[in-house]
Amino acid sequence: MIAIAVNGSYSARRFHVEDLMPEISWTDTEEIAIRLLESHPDVDPLSVRFTDLHRWVMELGGFTGDAKDSNEKKLEAIQMAWYEEWQDEHE
Repeated sequence: MIAIAVNGSYSARRFHVEDLMPEISWTDTEEIAIRLLESHPDVDPLSVRFTDLHRWVMELGGFTGDAKDSNEKKLEAIQMAWYEEWQDEHE
């Protein structure tokens, strides 16, 4: 629970973690990669099909991109960024 001051008075409200995350879209490759690593830490990114990657990105907290704005180039960039993050974690 988080207490928030509004006009001098405090209000306790429940927040989901997704509510506190900045919004991201298809061009936020590095942030998407970090969030994918957090949500799928044991998955080798190179083993993920683009159809699954697309779905996983769309399901990320704070993701506001339009599914139609995705393309192979963007998914490949996300996959490579995720792979670099994954390698750093598994060295």
